[in-house]
Amino acid sequence: MSDTTLLWFRLDLRLSDNPALLAALRHGGPVIPVFIWAPEEEGRWQPGAASRWWLHQSLTQLESSLSQRGSRLIVREGPALDTLRGLLDETGATGVYWNRRYEPAIAARDRSLEMSLQEDGQSVESFNGLLLFEPCTVRTQRDEPYQVFSAFWTACLASQQPATPGPAPGELSSPQRWPATLGLNELGLEPQVDWAGGLRSSWRPGETGAQAELDRFLEESLADYPTRRDRPDQVGTSRLSPHLHFGEISVRQVWDAVRRARHGNSTAGQSYLRELGWREFAYHLLFHFPHTPEQPLRENFSDFPWHLDANRLRSWQYGQTGYPIVDAGMRELWQTGWMHNRVRMIVASFLVKDLLISWRDGASWFWDTLVDADLANNTLGWQWTAGCGADAAPYFRIFNPVSQGERFDPDGDYVRRWVPELGTLPRQWIHQPWEAPAHVLAAANVELGRHYPRPAVDHREARARALGAFQRIKSQDV
Repeated sequence: MSDTTLLWFRLDLRLSDNPALLAALRHGGPVIPVFIWAPEEEGRWQPGAASRWWLHQSLTQLESSLSQRGSRLIVREGPALDTLRGLLDETGATGVYWNRRYEPAIAARDRSLEMSLQEDGQSVESFNGLLLFEPCTVRTQRDEPYQVFSAFWTACLASQQPATPGPAPGELSSPQRWPATLGLNELGLEPQVDWAGGLRSSWRPGETGAQAELDRFLEESLADYPTRRDRPDQVGTSRLSPHLHFGEISVRQVWDAVRRARHGNSTAGQSYLRELGWREFAYHLLFHFPHTPEQPLRENFSDFPWHLDANRLRSWQYGQTGYPIVDAGMRELWQTGWMHNRVRMIVASFLVKDLLISWRDGASWFWDTLVDADLANNTLGWQWTAGCGADAAPYFRIFNPVSQGERFDPDGDYVRRWVPELGTLPRQWIHQPWEAPAHVLAAANVELGRHYPRPAVDHREARARALGAFQRIKSQDV
């Protein structure tokens, strides 16, 4: 079994365009697919509850795909280095292949693990299966990392174009004897009390589901993407973020499919590809500034006077702020594990600027409840909103939840879906029920403070308070 190779699956739960898998096949000999559950090695950012649910479904699909090709998924739990060493001893394998990850704790673990295995005499190879452009390859003319998206993306587009996606294999060569494996249920990824009904009805995890979502987007939404992408009342986005996070589809596959699509070279296609660029930028920042999941990139924000208000934080978390577009977004998140991107910006702005609650608290809540919880994207999004990151929103950009709702949910359909207690309010008042005449509220069976909360804060007053606090921080910029 000297030619046997261990293929270590991580956040690359697919067979198509999987560089580590293709390399293992080129190596020749049996391939043993392995998944290791070692959440403590993720550091503080261990997978949240929604992510664990998705991971279980995705691994189930991967098991099935491997079985159809005459292979298996070996599941183990425990420290990655000890587990890999044990498997190498059990199987006689002489090499380990994997696709790289860039989260700080995992990247550090992988560097140490690679050195240890090489000292053991093992062959170790890692590959880029996650990004279009690896973070270390995109630098400014001063050989520094980029901190402005437009310049970063221009440099990316001027570099070598992403490689063509590789195919999925047919049959996989198997060893004469398989090592022991855990059952997926033994990992305890699914909730003991079943709260995942909304997730099950909203998503189809796995490689097949990812391809179906991409096909749906290309056929139904790409042509109108620039105009519909900001409308949470419509299905105008790709909804590929969880599939990309778990590697059920590669970003190269998405890039290639969009480029080849009917509208791929139009303004719509380029607009979507630019959004993939933001994902690249998020990983660029995480790679070069690994402290940012915990600390602001702009150091002066370390002293920002955030408020510690548990009651207001809880009202935000559970969609009880009294601002319908905010509450709709938070309830969509709670029920489906996902939230429309425009609404993510609205609810984030409300937390950090209307409530003056730290972006870290928002990032932590998103981390636990999002099925697409991704450390790079989560960090970029929250620091952008708070104004403390790279290419951040200006401190004076404070989303008005009423005008945002009226602009992007003009008929109130999104609010009516997720805040049904306001379902019969007329369009004129759906985004500001506290302004509705008493007889309108009565006709809609809405009693503020009973059926639906009064606003947690007055937006005008909150905005003035936030501007003052952010202006003081701004004045400290060098």
